[in-house]
Amino acid sequence: MSTQEQTIEKLVEELSKLSVLDMSKLKTALEDKWGVKAAAAAAPVMMAAAPVAVVAESTEFQITLEASPADKKIGVIKIVRELTGLGLKEAKDLVEGAPKVLKETSPKAEAEEISKKVTAAGGKVTLKGL
Repeated sequence: MSTQEQTIEKLVEELSKLSVLDMSKLKTALEDKWGVKAAAAAAPVMMAAAPVAVVAESTEFQITLEASPADKKIGVIKIVRELTGLGLKEAKDLVEGAPKVLKETSPKAEAEEISKKVTAAGGKVTLKGL
């Protein structure tokens, strides 16, 4: 093991012995010495102080048509027909009856693509993670 690796290992051992308060003081001292702001360094200190629940990102989404302005309704109906395979009357009823679910479950990439299409046509959609 090189001397630099030994030095790093010693520093890690010594820093591991510090309390949260002492780590905070060290962070401030290093910021002052180096003239930088270590905002990202605060996160590990906070996590050491209190456990934080990790929320898993949703991979499946429910897509809901929230609204469609009157002047954009025809474009939104066309997109709804394309996305759902509904007939003209059913798609029109769905758009006029908003808020309505367009798709019960959809992978993230597909949900984002649908959202882009409907938004581009003038409609407003929400994605709800499942």
